[in-house]
Amino acid sequence: MRLYTTDRGIGREDRDGTLGLLDLPYRDLGELLSGPGLDAARSAAFTEEVELAEAKLLAPIIRPGKILIVGLNYPSHAEEALAAFAAMGRGDIAMPTEPNMHLIAGSATIGPTEEIKLPVIAPDEVDYEGELAVVMGQAAASVPVDRAWDYVAGLTIANDLGARDIQRRAMTGDPVASIGVAKSFDTFKPLGPCLVTADEFSDGLDLRLQTRVNGEVRQDDRTSSFIYSIAELVAHFSKHQTLHPGDVICTGTPSGAGFFTGRYLRPGDEVEVTIERIGVLRNRVSAA
Repeated sequence: MRLYTTDRGIGREDRDGTLGLLDLPYRDLGELLSGPGLDAARSAAFTEEVELAEAKLLAPIIRPGKILIVGLNYPSHAEEALAAFAAMGRGDIAMPTEPNMHLIAGSATIGPTEEIKLPVIAPDEVDYEGELAVVMGQAAASVPVDRAWDYVAGLTIANDLGARDIQRRAMTGDPVASIGVAKSFDTFKPLGPCLVTADEFSDGLDLRLQTRVNGEVRQDDRTSSFIYSIAELVAHFSKHQTLHPGDVICTGTPSGAGFFTGRYLRPGDEVEVTIERIGVLRNRVSAA
């Protein structure tokens, strides 16, 4: 099932290119998941059918309670990142022995039709990271790996943007900088265009992910490369804090981000993140 949040409420894709607006009193999928859950979306009647191309799409979860991001979850990215850390004088950093987690502000979320705004205080080294994003469907606390997939509502696409100059300061010991700050600026977590429910997948995912900037492919990998599976991530994070319906986990990015080539985002750029069986997340970049 493919579900969308629009400016007119929640929609379910009825057939390719057609969206049925649901007779449900919820602003977005976050409210639905915190309430009756996905079964309500399966059974709800349509109030109206519209062409998907004509609907104004919002982030599937407009304001997640929390966003958790995973670092170094693709071998290709881990290799380039460790080399970059060594060049920064941090050769002591090694591959983590468990998932690397950072907590990001839910207020950074935007949808697939909104602009990424370069922050006034850090406009020069804003970087893209195309990622598969997991949306939680049930409260999960200390769940075992073999049951973790049952707590997932579905999958969407994320662009995990960050201000690399602030991130670099954090990595070199600046006490007033952090990775969470670098990645929590307004508009730095585009999500969308839809939520594809978990029953369309299994945990052993093999989906192609590509990121393009102005049509040029910058990232290209498959989710079967994950170092830690979705079930392992959910189980691990649920040991530290309860994961609630509508919370989002960004599962990591492959190699090819701008940090490693010095090709950062500029006003007028268009970033597209495509993941098989989910769709395309497309956002333009503007000055603050």
